[in-house]
Amino acid sequence: MKKDLFFGREAYLEILKKRINGLKENYRQNIAIIGEESIGKTSLLFKLLDSLCDNQIILLYLEARPQSIDAFAKRFIGVLLYSFLGNSGIPLKEDLDYLIKKSQRYAPGTVEKIREILKELQKRKKNNILSELFSLCEIIHAETSKSCVVIIDEFQNLESMELSGLYREWSKILLLQKNTMYIITSSRKAKARGILAKDLSLLFGNFEVICMEAFDIKESSRYLERRLQGLKLEPVLSSFIVHFTGGWPLYLELISEALQKQNNPDLADALECMLFNSSGLLHQKFSLKLKAYAELKNSNDYISILYLVASGRNKIKDIAHLLRKTRTELSQRVNQLLETDALFRNADFLKINDRVFGFWLNSVHQEKLQSLTFDTRNQKIKFRDSIEEAIKEFRLSTQRPLGQRLQELLWLFEDELLQSERKKIRLNHFREIKPLEFQNLRLKNGLIGRSQDGLWVMGFKQGRLNEEDITEFARECKKYRHKQQKNIIVTLNDIDANTRLKALEEKVWAWDINKLNQILDLFSKPWVIA
Repeated sequence: MKKDLFFGREAYLEILKKRINGLKENYRQNIAIIGEESIGKTSLLFKLLDSLCDNQIILLYLEARPQSIDAFAKRFIGVLLYSFLGNSGIPLKEDLDYLIKKSQRYAPGTVEKIREILKELQKRKKNNILSELFSLCEIIHAETSKSCVVIIDEFQNLESMELSGLYREWSKILLLQKNTMYIITSSRKAKARGILAKDLSLLFGNFEVICMEAFDIKESSRYLERRLQGLKLEPVLSSFIVHFTGGWPLYLELISEALQKQNNPDLADALECMLFNSSGLLHQKFSLKLKAYAELKNSNDYISILYLVASGRNKIKDIAHLLRKTRTELSQRVNQLLETDALFRNADFLKINDRVFGFWLNSVHQEKLQSLTFDTRNQKIKFRDSIEEAIKEFRLSTQRPLGQRLQELLWLFEDELLQSERKKIRLNHFREIKPLEFQNLRLKNGLIGRSQDGLWVMGFKQGRLNEEDITEFARECKKYRHKQQKNIIVTLNDIDANTRLKALEEKVWAWDINKLNQILDLFSKPWVIA
């Protein structure tokens, strides 16, 4: 997202500001923000830089990129001095010699240390260079009483500098520094978690991990309402955009911009320009993403797995059969894709993290590969058909009652395992599923499903779920007395902590709209938007 379109990330911003204020009160808490690429991490950092104005804080923002230690060191020093001089009223230039000269008067000890570091770099001596650089923050604090907040965007790219013992050296710094706070981000979720759990796991100076998620349904809907104000777009199409994008800010923004530029908003036209046309921004983005896998050993296996998952054939056992791989061989390939965050795994299921990328892979890339001619006109027609079919399926699903949609979902279960809140659930293959009416005022309708050795009782709550609803539902479920019974209550609202605790006590699974949509996703069914 553009930094002037900051939206829906206020809670994250408040956490950062609160931690920075804590630094001034001698409470230092480092933060790691991890989340998918294009989920809004950099937008959040830019908003922090724009909104925080405090003479006692020096904010350093550095995007970690593949570069030499020399280049990184000079950039770090330049950003430190530029930020330090920012409130001094001195005209500033993005020139390192100029900044060093202007800082001499106000922080002579810091400047002396900087000159030592630069001399060492000229001699190609790079031992402990990271410690030397980061120590500048404590030196400038001793001279000026200003505390530093060092922000490193995509911190794992520091590895490109090939410093021996990078994280070991950094860990020592984190233990010693009391007046410097670090905010780091990463789009490599699996890799970042591994580093934070092992290499940067400390007793003191540890990182608070914030997992940045996509917008939820309400935030996505509010965003579209604001951006598409005045456009004559059917409400069901706005809901489809939320489902299609999964709430990823970048995709919501790009689709909104494309629709705003049209005289008569046409969603299929907008998606065609971005995804199908070779000059489209998302077409180019996804082509580069796929190229990275094409350059790996066993590339055909990786791309085939991605394609199968994107097309809805996402069960481990089915993929192994289709690719004629043993489970061990398949696991090796899948683990590589999990480590690069291309996929996520839920027990027996795989899904592509980036929903729009998955659609492009299935409806654009694979169609072009399978085409017998270079007739782009015919390929474009097929792409338009796939868009229209997806919209039609979504439109029809919104017209069906929740009970009917859940019944259709349950019929798809084939004894797979599903991970839910640290527990694995067996999705029983049902031989009978029937509507259920409850004899009380709180719950009206539900479903009962019978499998060979199990029983599911489901209840639907219109409106917000509370503790009394759980108690009443549990009482109704006791009438069935089956040894292998699962009791599930479904609501399209958020569920508060007390209600969840009550559900745990009563051995009831409480599914909110997010949990329901996660399961619908695993079976390639449209989201419920409420």
